[in-house]
Amino acid sequence: MALILIRGENNTKLLSAISDIEKHGNLNIMTQPKAVEASFADSLVEDILNSQLRTKSNVATAFFVKEDTTLSIMQVKKIHPPAHVVVVSDEYEGYEKLQNVLNSAPNFKGYHSIKAKNEGMIDYKIKGEGRHIKNEKLNSYMKK
Repeated sequence: MALILIRGENNTKLLSAISDIEKHGNLNIMTQPKAVEASFADSLVEDILNSQLRTKSNVATAFFVKEDTTLSIMQVKKIHPPAHVVVVSDEYEGYEKLQNVLNSAPNFKGYHSIKAKNEGMIDYKIKGEGRHIKNEKLNSYMKK
C-alpha cells in the first residue's frame, strides 16, 4: 500500500486530481480520502523535498492506494493532475506523522469513486452468486 498526499488551491482541483489518479493512473484507492490541514501538508512536503515551496496550498487530502509505492510513483508520473501529488514513502519521517493524522481526520467532502463497485462484467448465463467475471488483464501488474 502506498500513501498519497495531494495539496492544491481548492477542493475542485483536489477532486479532479483524485479522479485522474483513479482514471488515468489506474490506481485503486483503498481508503476514503481524508482532509488534512494545509499547513501540515506543506511542511511535510518541504521536509520530503528538503527545500522551500514556491506556493502554499489552501487545502490538502491524503489516502492509501492498493498498489505499492514504486508503482504508484510511476503511475502518477504519467498523469498531469491540477494539484500537487506526492507519494509518501514509509522511508520518510513524515510517513508516521501523516498516518497518525489520518486516523483522526474527517473525510474529504465531495469524493465519489468512479470505479465500479462490482467485480467486473456480468455473465447473464450463470444464475446465482458467481455471475461476475473478473478482468485479470486490467491489473495484471499487481501482486496477488
